[in-house]
Amino acid sequence: MSNKIDVAAENDLPKGTMKAVTVEGQEVLLARTKDGFHAVGNICPHMKGKLSQGTLDGNIVTCPRHGSQFDVTNGEVIRWLKGKGIVSQAARIVKPPHSLNTYRLEVKDGRVWIEIPG
Repeated sequence: MSNKIDVAAENDLPKGTMKAVTVEGQEVLLARTKDGFHAVGNICPHMKGKLSQGTLDGNIVTCPRHGSQFDVTNGEVIRWLKGKGIVSQAARIVKPPHSLNTYRLEVKDGRVWIEIPG
């Protein structure tokens, strides 16, 4: 069973923007791309940066802390850390890449609803 929670008006979020919402104690990043609305975890699994304070370019959100990037359509890791070389390789060993949690959502009657598993 799951709960659908009303988190925003459709018009509150123009295309190419994102915002953080709290849904039943969980920080969720609500993003609107040219393809529609998407909901993923707002906390970067690398160093706990708030993705909503980063940047959104198309479907890719970049963490403001260390430049990790994720696809908001499916939560997949695009880049775990900004940079290359031995430091980046060591960081991957210490803390391997993790995708973001994703949430189902629905846009109905001008409102955005996020589904939280219960």
